[in-house]
Amino acid sequence: MARFLLIHGASHGAWCWDALRAALVARGHEATAIDLPAHGDDSTPPAEATLDRYVAAILAALSEPAIVVAHSMAGVPATAAADRAPDRVARLVYLCAYLPGDGASVGSLVQAQATQPLRAAIRRGADRDSFTFAPELAPELFYNGCPPDTVARALDRLTPEPVVAQATPVSLGGDIAEVPRSYILCTEDHAIPPEDQRRMASALPPGDVHERPWSHSPFFSAPEALADLLGDIAAG
Repeated sequence: MARFLLIHGASHGAWCWDALRAALVARGHEATAIDLPAHGDDSTPPAEATLDRYVAAILAALSEPAIVVAHSMAGVPATAAADRAPDRVARLVYLCAYLPGDGASVGSLVQAQATQPLRAAIRRGADRDSFTFAPELAPELFYNGCPPDTVARALDRLTPEPVVAQATPVSLGGDIAEVPRSYILCTEDHAIPPEDQRRMASALPPGDVHERPWSHSPFFSAPEALADLLGDIAAG
């Protein structure tokens, strides 16, 4: 059985993994989820939620080696964490996530996309240190195919997304090459275009890329199937 560390994406928190964690535990795995700084129940002010603090939070949760599952924007800090401590990451799994090279940021990877589905939904905060997603647009972008009651609960828990971490380029020293990596490509994703996921995933061996007909949030729409796939990835 495997040990998993689950890292949420923008505006979410450890809460979004509840159904998947339960499914993984039911299959005999260990699964832990954390709040990144300024997300979920973490009280860090958005202006202080830096990329380095994200990385430190991930590394602090890796007291033992684990398979790190990074969703969406978490692909960037998770890559940096694996690069800094490759011995603590048994495998890094990108779940429809941004996969950076040295010098890339979440912002630069978004700008590199052929289309910008999130742009119309972004609302900059009055503090200029964070942004939110328009609640009338978020369901179709993030939660297509998810149960309506789950979507309603998720919308109530979204937090402002810090700007500084998204704008900071990641600095990779090369040790990420020691870490086995997989990509779960979600072909019904309306937030990160599948063609851009496919482009980023091309940096990995084809056998480590897994396409599924899922939306941007399969931990809501298909937690049992996602748990099965993660178990297969761990075993393989």
